[in-house]
Amino acid sequence: MQIMKFIVLFFFIIPMFSLISDADAHPLFNSGEEWIGDYRIQIATLPEIPEVNEKIQVLLRVVDVDFQELENFTLGIRIFDITGEQIDAIMPTSYQNGHVEMDYIFENSGNHVFRVDLYDIAKDGGVLTYTFNISAQNPFGYIFISAVTMGGIMTAIIFIYVYLSKRRSKPKV
Repeated sequence: MQIMKFIVLFFFIIPMFSLISDADAHPLFNSGEEWIGDYRIQIATLPEIPEVNEKIQVLLRVVDVDFQELENFTLGIRIFDITGEQIDAIMPTSYQNGHVEMDYIFENSGNHVFRVDLYDIAKDGGVLTYTFNISAQNPFGYIFISAVTMGGIMTAIIFIYVYLSKRRSKPKV
């Protein structure tokens, strides 16, 4: 019996570990990045899943093709709802470095489209517009996620209990 366990362990279970080649951190839920020309904008929210009527931070990073943060640029944001109607705007403002943090409050739940405009850095002098989707939830969203998670945990506990009960009830020979 011991030899059989060794064979199963050596030939089936250990090779499975080689199938898992890399482990990566998960990307933030409300984050993204986009290249246009020689410039890249990264966006994220803090907290990761914003709630309606709660102040959040919108984090932006603007870099060039060499991944150096831009200096002295103008940035503005237009915010649209899912139907394409503009619901808010952050007026163009000059920034001294490529790391921007701004406060924002979502008034409605759902998906919002952030159009981030960079002024006067395009080769033709025009505006570069980057588009990102940012989602806001009402507190009910957390209750739903918690309920699904607890359901999964309880199902796992029941399966483990049934498995262990069957193992104990087997007659010993």
